[in-house]
Amino acid sequence: MVRTPLTPEERLRGERLGRLLREARGERSMVAVAASAGISAETLRKIETGRAPTPAFFTVAALGGALGLSMDELLGRCAPEPAAVPLIA
Repeated sequence: MVRTPLTPEERLRGERLGRLLREARGERSMVAVAASAGISAETLRKIETGRAPTPAFFTVAALGGALGLSMDELLGRCAPEPAAVPLIA
């Protein structure tokens, strides 16, 4: 099966997610956070570095729970900026 290339927006969202997770993890080890979320440290490493920019929903939810981040916060900080809509006078 051939995977379709990621859009620039998907790549940017993955970079934002990785940065947010690294910041939230702080001084905690990658292994400890991954174990708490029930995923492998390698999966967390790929997400944090942007090599896995579109992780599964349940993976993101588990990481959010392990790091004390709500889904609202994850979405708010990782979603693309809304496009400016011109006002019609």
